[in-house]
Amino acid sequence: MAKVLVPLAQGCEELEAVTIIDLLRRAEMQVITASLDEKPIVASRGTKLLADTTLDQVINEEFDMIVLPGGLPGADNLNEDQRIHKILKNAVDKNNYVAAICAAPKVLVSAGLLNNKKATAYPGVLEVLKNDTVEITGVAVQQDGKVITSRGPGTAMEFALEIITCLLGDEKRKQVESALQRAA
Repeated sequence: MAKVLVPLAQGCEELEAVTIIDLLRRAEMQVITASLDEKPIVASRGTKLLADTTLDQVINEEFDMIVLPGGLPGADNLNEDQRIHKILKNAVDKNNYVAAICAAPKVLVSAGLLNNKKATAYPGVLEVLKNDTVEITGVAVQQDGKVITSRGPGTAMEFALEIITCLLGDEKRKQVESALQRAA
């Protein structure tokens, strides 16, 4: 069973967080949500989320993938937390996946994980970082090796389905996607 960590920061984008968690759990992955602090998360639109645990309680566990929801100030809060950078770097060092959506790819840039990679993010997020080693594609979902990035709330479902494909294969993706009854 694939094991995925979804860190939840104050001010995260709730549509992205909930879509990622929901679809990965539909795919029967073990999804652990972890807050950066002990408080319930107040997402970017005021929705309150309750994480499974805190980041400190799972910081030494190994995960097949770390997935960062975006939103502001959520992505900034993730980026300012050095534990997040450590977890991401450890995942890459162990040849595991990392993924980020919306404004959260900035965290991957700050951690040095998008150097010489193709990536996408919410328009303007990566451009202002002026990192000439990142090729910004602007597509809905971009995978480059074991790094997956996505543009924003409107691409959250496609992003989560791509994560399912990477960790569990095309058949599991088709199974989950079929039950969603998405418009053609």
